[in-house]
Amino acid sequence: MKVLITGGAGFVGTNLALDLLESDYDVKIIDDLSTGLKENIPVGAEFINQSITDINQIKEVIKDCEVVVHLGARGSVPRSIKNPIATHDVNSTGTLNVLEAARQNGSHYIFSSSSSVYGSNKTLPKNEEMILRPMTPYAASKLSGEALSLAYAKSYDLPVSVFRFFNIFGPWQRPDHEYAAVLPKWINKCLQGEEIEIFGDGEQTRDFTYVGTVVKIISSCISNKVLHPEPVNLAYGNNISLNQVITILKKSFPNLEVRYSQTRSGDILHSKNDPKLINSLYSEISVKNFEDSLLETIEWFKSKKK
Repeated sequence: MKVLITGGAGFVGTNLALDLLESDYDVKIIDDLSTGLKENIPVGAEFINQSITDINQIKEVIKDCEVVVHLGARGSVPRSIKNPIATHDVNSTGTLNVLEAARQNGSHYIFSSSSSVYGSNKTLPKNEEMILRPMTPYAASKLSGEALSLAYAKSYDLPVSVFRFFNIFGPWQRPDHEYAAVLPKWINKCLQGEEIEIFGDGEQTRDFTYVGTVVKIISSCISNKVLHPEPVNLAYGNNISLNQVITILKKSFPNLEVRYSQTRSGDILHSKNDPKLINSLYSEISVKNFEDSLLETIEWFKSKKK
């Protein structure tokens, strides 16, 4: 079976490609390398350096692929606020391009959405039945992608699976660009002996999800062709505060220094999912606890320090 991963030179895509290759899938990757890295492309994967905004290229690339995992996106809430048009072009129109190509090819289509679609809905824990209130162009573009994906499933009987990612972390995640996520950024600072800055009191919480778990879910979705008529939250109800993260980091970096700064406006204080649906659909998946996952990630970063 041949699987296409859009955005496959990125963090989740790299981990997924490695796993699929080990399971003897043929893997094809398309990525414009705007945030992904060419050196992350695993040996054995076919690579096309192209954007998903090119509909003709996408149609050609998907032709022989039974499965399309659509991870390609213009990420980051702040970046979407600075340039909403570019975010829309990739995340909404680009997703439509991938969907249309998948429809013409009859591919099983898997879409990665985001917990940001909940936006101003502060009810916890989150579940798939809640009202969605996007607050940023990025969140709105992801909700657009969800709606398009489900519309194609209904209109064209396309096999579709939609996942909402929460705070994913793990090996291959970049710490070195302006919009890097908090965990790789902090681990990198620890390795450099630099101070960590926390905005607020550190009691804000996140439902951190290890990338290894995400890969297990997507791989199971591919091999078992798990379909569901609505989006599925891919998170397991972790309620980890930033201060708890610091405590774990200090086990590996005992001299770590932390500075607390003023809370940033617009930051979400708490995020947590109700994992009832994901557990029912993927009951065979075992989930590694957060501390072990974070320590494993730290060791990976140490091995790649250069």
